[in-house]
Amino acid sequence: MEKILSYPISILYYLVFLLFLLIFHPVQWVCFNVFGYKAHKKSVDILNGCLIRTSHLLGNTFEFNNIDRVPEGVPLIIVANHQSMHDIPPIIWFMRKFHPKFISKKELGKGIPSVSYNLRHGGSVLIDRKDPKQALPAIKQMAEYIEKNNRSAVIFPEGTRSKTGVPKKFSENGLKILCKYAPSAYIVPISINNSWKIVRFGQFPLGLCNRLTFTIQEPFAIKNIPFEEVMKRTENAVIQGIKN
Repeated sequence: MEKILSYPISILYYLVFLLFLLIFHPVQWVCFNVFGYKAHKKSVDILNGCLIRTSHLLGNTFEFNNIDRVPEGVPLIIVANHQSMHDIPPIIWFMRKFHPKFISKKELGKGIPSVSYNLRHGGSVLIDRKDPKQALPAIKQMAEYIEKNNRSAVIFPEGTRSKTGVPKKFSENGLKILCKYAPSAYIVPISINNSWKIVRFGQFPLGLCNRLTFTIQEPFAIKNIPFEEVMKRTENAVIQGIKN
């Protein structure tokens, strides 16, 4: 019954979603080229707030817990499990004061209104997962960027989305580079729940009435901690907050 009901609602959702992307694409261009970084970031924040509101059409709700735990004025490495593309707007919106930037696959860097423009011009990096020679220097560049500007890098170490909510094994390569070149950073582990349920039928129709929760586990400074311990501590923190 839910799947049948979701067909017309999903059509409405995608129409509104696309409308916001089309509206904010030229807005981003003007903000970036005329007014600079701060204005561009503000436009991206508002866009993602609108995308969250659009998800309410599907009956979805969002809960972002423990934001008060996050230290300010330091570089952050935000590490989360990855369940769907619906993970991203809440992180951008609810953590907007920390300037989150993403490590994304290069395919997202072109052809998607608003999204591709932000990834190319907003401080994120685009990597070719099949080409480590390109990916590792790009991640190094992001690490140096957040170290210099006290901003945030978001990384999903599973490498690909979990279709059932069960977390995949974390890969250490990207996180290791971030830790090496942003030595004053704090790790901010985030456990994401129920995002995968939105796409449990696939991209169409979409699942209805899901309560997405984002729980920030205890952040910690990486300084003077061996990477093996950082990796283990981070993965354990993220996974212990995932409810299957």
